[in-house]
Amino acid sequence: RYVFFLDPCNIDLVHQKIKSIALCVSACPRKQLKTLADIQKFAETNGSTLCSYELQPSEYTTDPRAAKLCPKYPVPESAPIPFFHRCAPVNISCYAKFAEALITFVSDSSVLHRLISGVMTSKEIIMGLCLLSLVLSMILMVIIRYISRVLVWILTILVILGSLGGTGVLWWLYAKQRLSASALETQIAKDNLQALLIYAIAATVFTVILFLIMLIMRKRVALTIALFHVAGKVFIHLPLLVFQPFWTFFVLILFWTYWIIVLLFLGTTGTAVPNEEGFVEFRMAGPLKYMWWYHVVGLVWISEFILACQQMTVAGAVVTYYFTREKRSLPFTPILASVNRLVCYHLGTVAKGSFIITLVKIPRMILMYIHSQLKGKENACARCMLKACICCLWCLEKCLTYLNQNAYTATAINSTNFCTSAKDAFFILVENALRVAAINTVGDFMLFLGKVLIVCSTGLAGIMLLNYQRDYTIWVLPLIIVCLFAFLVAHCFLSIYEMVVDVLFLCFAIDTKYNDGSPGREFYMDKVLMEFVENSRKSVKEAGRGGGAEGRELKPMVGADEE
Repeated sequence: RYVFFLDPCNIDLVHQKIKSIALCVSACPRKQLKTLADIQKFAETNGSTLCSYELQPSEYTTDPRAAKLCPKYPVPESAPIPFFHRCAPVNISCYAKFAEALITFVSDSSVLHRLISGVMTSKEIIMGLCLLSLVLSMILMVIIRYISRVLVWILTILVILGSLGGTGVLWWLYAKQRLSASALETQIAKDNLQALLIYAIAATVFTVILFLIMLIMRKRVALTIALFHVAGKVFIHLPLLVFQPFWTFFVLILFWTYWIIVLLFLGTTGTAVPNEEGFVEFRMAGPLKYMWWYHVVGLVWISEFILACQQMTVAGAVVTYYFTREKRSLPFTPILASVNRLVCYHLGTVAKGSFIITLVKIPRMILMYIHSQLKGKENACARCMLKACICCLWCLEKCLTYLNQNAYTATAINSTNFCTSAKDAFFILVENALRVAAINTVGDFMLFLGKVLIVCSTGLAGIMLLNYQRDYTIWVLPLIIVCLFAFLVAHCFLSIYEMVVDVLFLCFAIDTKYNDGSPGREFYMDKVLMEFVENSRKSVKEAGRGGGAEGRELKPMVGADEE
């Protein structure tokens, strides 16, 4: 049931395969076999012939052909890879050349060795910093829940201090090491000095751009603060929302594992046909040749379907919270109630929405594959057209994803089908175009600042810890790994908060469209949002007398309907 390679480290990078005879064996050698006698004993004991089939185990030590038909000895200790059933050496040092060849931008193999040694030397620090990013993300979620009213300004101040502090520390470390006499003694120290300079320049540019964006958007935070405050209340009443990314990720892992197993079965289907070398190959014919296209489409569609189920679940729970006047009468588990409605009534809506995304994503993936295959071969015009098509499809995919999310919210409110919900959501978003541009931009930007805060904090801690190893460890790669992991963790946590804010905004827009606060048409919104509506009405009247543009921007939908 296992495949054993006579020379597993003879890798052909051009054809992306192992250039070695592969044999079917019943067991992998679990200990090192140093001589042909050991290989013969293993074959007699386990029934696994590690030499080519034309040699009998009794001929291993006597036949002169054994030098070519048997594996190179000592045969390394190996273990089967789960699901793939390939015997892989336990000591993967023989794959060093393969790893070096993959990283084509490294011209000197010693650089790769120093990078890998830096990761191995700092593995405890890397694990600790990854755990720190997880803790910081959870702390930020707690802060969002309990001090959401001042969260925007706290994040703004912390990001300003963090970006200035991080940039200052980088320049200070660079100046300190440059003036140090030991900075030029070893190649590792020189590499760290060069990396510090690059980091410091990049941090300076990033800080300047960040300040300019915050200066432009400083006046557009009123409704964002109100929405963040209500979102904090949502997480207080619905604490299980925090764990939605974990369940979604777990389901995706299960599906991807199933998909890979089916792919392996597809790879071994077909008719057994002898090839020119006398070995047997399985060749697919007829409809089986096109089955992998069906399998790829299924991968994209079902992955999008699982993500859409998460969006529908969150939207249903938040809609239940928003349109329940008496919060004490909320269901015991709004999340489970939302899942129940999804399974009973809205699976078709989710399937249709995810299929639309698949129809856009598949052509974009095909164009990206064509672009990668023709890289360096196509002319400038064809390259420009391909990139333009890929960019347009990417923009269309993002727009449809945002519209789908709002369509799911409309479905959760009205229980209408996908097309009707998408149409209703589209018209509501068009009527609130300025609010969509201002509120979503500010809200997403504030959550982005939260991600930046977690990454900067984790990166700053990493710089301070790795700085103690600068003379004997190159810490460029460990720091990049830690920052990427911190961003992914922060994104998983804050993406749910971003989704809640978007759902609340659409509920708020629908509430202000069909209600005006008069008897019989009372608002469902929270008191904080009511205060914003009243303040925006006052600003409309004042701006109407003064002719200001700010009042037109904050003009409430109710006022527009009344006019």
